[in-house]
Amino acid sequence: MKNIKRVILMVMDSVGIGELPDAGDYGDQGAATLQNIAAEMNGLKLPNLEKIGLGKIETINGIKSELKAEGAYGKAAEKSRGKDTTTGHWEIAGLISKTAFPTYPDGFPKEVMNKFEQEIGRGTLANKPASGTAIIEELGEEHLKTGKPIIYTSADSVFQIAAHEDIIPVAKLYDYCKKAREILQGEHAVARVIARPFVGEPGNFERTERRKDFSLTPPEPTILNLLEDQGLEVNAVGKITYIFNHSGITSSVTTSDNMDGVDKTIEYLDQTEKGLIFSNLVDFDQNYGHRRNVEGYAAALKAFDQRIPEITAAMRDDDLLIITADHGCDPTHQGTDHTREYIPLLVYGKGVKHDLNLGIRDSFSDIAATIADIFEIDNFKTGESFKTDLIRD
Repeated sequence: MKNIKRVILMVMDSVGIGELPDAGDYGDQGAATLQNIAAEMNGLKLPNLEKIGLGKIETINGIKSELKAEGAYGKAAEKSRGKDTTTGHWEIAGLISKTAFPTYPDGFPKEVMNKFEQEIGRGTLANKPASGTAIIEELGEEHLKTGKPIIYTSADSVFQIAAHEDIIPVAKLYDYCKKAREILQGEHAVARVIARPFVGEPGNFERTERRKDFSLTPPEPTILNLLEDQGLEVNAVGKITYIFNHSGITSSVTTSDNMDGVDKTIEYLDQTEKGLIFSNLVDFDQNYGHRRNVEGYAAALKAFDQRIPEITAAMRDDDLLIITADHGCDPTHQGTDHTREYIPLLVYGKGVKHDLNLGIRDSFSDIAATIADIFEIDNFKTGESFKTDLIRD
């Protein structure tokens, strides 16, 4: 298989595989999302990821390491500053961020909030770091009474706006996000402004699927832009299109959960002729990592593992599957933040060498470099391609 026509790049959001050498700078000593979940659960059973080579990257309780892998395996370090969704995905796409995005552990400054309230014509609630589900339980009733949107952040570089759909219609909430995005530039250029609509009554609030991210546009072209320039398809599943602010994306679909993300990826495999299918599976991070739910995280890993045979069955002989992550979010670690970790690298395809150790990659951007190599994009300057090592003669 010398000519790969399609690359399926699936990001298991936050599924890290051990602390990076600089984890101490981020307070993340001892973080190891996969290994620590496996230890807490007295072993994980992920037979399909195991077959590709997961247990050969690191020792993970329950995952076999002695078998001959049916794919290639390794792990990659993050060169970018930070440990969030945007820096991770941008680096996977070949853009290394030398400066971390701003975060607001004490809430946003008055200059930002005053401008925002003036723009939307009403006051706001909260302005503090919080869990999304906890903050609407705490302030949802007051929001219903006052009509003030709930503003909150997290350890990530985000400005989140929660509003009940009956109080602030979704279209107006999106407009508020656009106004916030215009304000949050320069020193306050957070990675993402996020609309967080919810429904229900006090004691029974529920966030809806109409979440929407308003991200920064990458400051330089990524592999997505270069593929698009070559006339290739760049099909995005889940929040990928928002992470790149639609830049370099030729087609996109939103998803409701991980299983929907797998479904949409398989649908693209039926439709895509040549190019990249780039998918994000957000449940690991959003539903289980940040909420420090070890059991839920383990169940989500098992559910994804069970779908891998469907993905590989839908692949053609000239397809390449890359399964990776964007950072860690160890649910056994203190706090609710992401964790600074290596990401796993699992590669599968008919022409991929079996049991190939790709080693420790210096940067997530080696993935982008490999994709550039596959599609013969010249002068890609970030990362180191592993295509030559990967493909059988």
